[in-house]
Amino acid sequence: MDLDIREFEEVCRDLYVRALKILPPDIKAGFADLQRAETSATGRAILDTMVENVAVAERTKNILCQDTGIPIYNVVIGADVRFDGAALKAAIRRGCERATKEFSLRSSVVHPITRKNEQTSCGIRVPIIHVDFDDRPETVAVEMIPKGSGSENGSFLQMLLPSDGIGAAKRFVIDRVIELGGRVCPPTIVGVGLGGTSDLCMHLAKVAATRPLRSVCSDPEGARIEAELSRAVNELGIGPQGLGGRSTSFAVHVELAATHITQNPVAVNIQCHSARRARATFTPGGIAFE
Repeated sequence: MDLDIREFEEVCRDLYVRALKILPPDIKAGFADLQRAETSATGRAILDTMVENVAVAERTKNILCQDTGIPIYNVVIGADVRFDGAALKAAIRRGCERATKEFSLRSSVVHPITRKNEQTSCGIRVPIIHVDFDDRPETVAVEMIPKGSGSENGSFLQMLLPSDGIGAAKRFVIDRVIELGGRVCPPTIVGVGLGGTSDLCMHLAKVAATRPLRSVCSDPEGARIEAELSRAVNELGIGPQGLGGRSTSFAVHVELAATHITQNPVAVNIQCHSARRARATFTPGGIAFE
């Protein structure tokens, strides 16, 4: 399969807009679950308001939240796909710029020193692009994640020692959720990275935070820990927007990587209740959005 770069650019543009305006179906189902389980009257009222916000955004074709985030594109390229890597990278940038200008999105990206905003949602090394490969034949998958400030500021890394054990990693996660309270617009998805190097561990936390609800870590030990942490987080009483209740998080997701014998890294990244993400898959049969 030859990847049509013009078509790819259009999809990258559309994914940014979709991610900002359309809440993924699994998150809508997650809201319904939380509404049924919430025992706090205030918590239920906050959840009802959030669900109404989603409906209004879709009805009026407005964005879910004013924060358009820092754009991240994750691309996975399958087998038997012919593509120009440099052209693919340029197409992502053009798509991101066009979405910002053509849909009058607020550009949230500035130079880190001068704070100059180019009004394109792009800048030095932004959009952030991750490219990976798998064995799915003639398939290209692209995921767009706008990471807003509130949730992205809820990011933490700790290089623990092996002697600290997994217990210290779990305490680190719980302590960070307590520390953040309502500042990350709960209910959240708490993404946890375990293992790898410092940069991989942080990346894994973000992958975990944007994984669909009801998905489970592929590693049995990781799955066991994410179930344990999910229960623990919702017993903290933080609740929607930090105003009390059981609905602190939709879930805690864990992703793992092998690590060094002398290292024990743990990372946390938060996905707020707007849970902005959009995906598209290219195959010879066409393009499927989700």
